[in-house]
Amino acid sequence: MAEISHLLTQFIKLGNTMTTLTQRFIAPYYQASNLLNYLQPLALLAARLYVAWVFFAAGLTKLRDWDTTLFLFEEEYSVPVIPFELAAYLGTAGEIILPIILVLGLASRFGALGLSFVNIIAVISLVEIAPAALYAHVIWGVLLMQVVVFGGGKLSVDHLFKKRLPTDSI
Repeated sequence: MAEISHLLTQFIKLGNTMTTLTQRFIAPYYQASNLLNYLQPLALLAARLYVAWVFFAAGLTKLRDWDTTLFLFEEEYSVPVIPFELAAYLGTAGEIILPIILVLGLASRFGALGLSFVNIIAVISLVEIAPAALYAHVIWGVLLMQVVVFGGGKLSVDHLFKKRLPTDSI
């Protein structure tokens, strides 16, 4: 019986030592993790601004030389189902309007989903796409999906509206 009592005492001491070690290593991790959570709004804002800038710049390029845009949509891009003129207008409108929505963080998820659609159509419309260009589209898609999943973040008009709405209406 004394041996069992001694083993039990040793086991409890070992457990206390493990708890102390765990607290010593885990607690700083959670503290650092909690501090990093404060960066989430900035990360979402950076993602929104970067992707919006890329698509808005592409839309402005299309507007600057509309004849070339129409030529590219007719000869280079193979947009499925719709006529090339309609595809050019819709694509350009999406690249101009949706980035503005995304930057403001107004209906952030809608803007990100819309640009995701534009992004996917851009990739499938090209007969041949360079690996570097495909990689860029994948990065933009990942950043847009973060906004779709997490919303615009605390630095968005969406967040301001959410704060002003009564909690029972959400």
